[in-house]
Amino acid sequence: MSVRRRARTVPELREVMSRFSSEEGVARGLAFEPRPTDVFVATYPKCGTTLMQQIVHGLRTGGDLDFEDISAVVPWLELAFDLGIDPTTEQRANPRAFKTHLDRGSLPLGGRSIYVLRDPDAALVSFYHFFSGWFFEPGAIDLERFALDFVLSRSGRGDYWEHLVSWWSARRDPQVLYLFYEDVVADLEACVRRVAAFIDLAAEQDLDEAALEARIEIATRQSSMEFMRRHPTLWEDRLICEKRNAVMGLPSDAKSTKVSREGDRPGARESTQRVLDAWRARWAETVEPVTGCRDYEALRQRVSSDLG
Repeated sequence: MSVRRRARTVPELREVMSRFSSEEGVARGLAFEPRPTDVFVATYPKCGTTLMQQIVHGLRTGGDLDFEDISAVVPWLELAFDLGIDPTTEQRANPRAFKTHLDRGSLPLGGRSIYVLRDPDAALVSFYHFFSGWFFEPGAIDLERFALDFVLSRSGRGDYWEHLVSWWSARRDPQVLYLFYEDVVADLEACVRRVAAFIDLAAEQDLDEAALEARIEIATRQSSMEFMRRHPTLWEDRLICEKRNAVMGLPSDAKSTKVSREGDRPGARESTQRVLDAWRARWAETVEPVTGCRDYEALRQRVSSDLG
């Protein structure tokens, strides 16, 4: 039996990630038939997925925390089969909710989507730290090599810029709530209110005004960074570790966390100039021709203008 270990090079990392999910599992996710009331938390990885899963789940349940992994109660659609979850079954509360990293064209038709976008520089740094210690040995691959040799080589729904472009035309779709991660964390309560209105929570669960306000209060409190940092094990992808680490050839105790401790990650300034230049070039090549926006901040302003 081969010794399980984390990747130490980018080619080894690609090999590990090639076994992250099965073809059958992804195919079953793509074939899913949503209900009109289903809610998809749709993001590129590390753009606020877990935070939005927690907001939606807190709103629909009134603060349920009886789970070991948020993705056990808000399943990852394209990975559900591989984790032993049947996405067609009832969930703890309505509306049913699912996480997905699918691009707009691949997502099964029907239901409603909460799309969250994040600054690509910050998303990269978060992506790097998330992989470090789980998929590759800490320190074995530096951020520049991870960015230029691994992230830039991804394609389709694995490509940040193509993923963004695929969702661009949906920003005015009434079945899509288009959000920016930076706005969510800057005014969490306002975002929670928008989500509650978007999923029509009051009508869905026949809540009066007082009951709706109570749901908004608890969902806001339980999705704050302070609260989530106090309960880190709920966001560590325990199910994936249990079901997929062995398949990927990783140690059983290999894991990461999605909620950083305050002050332990310097943020986007970790990126080198080579990475920043490569990111700008990819934006100019892929995003600007479609959106007319020269950079991320210009895109945020455009969406604000389009949607009021």
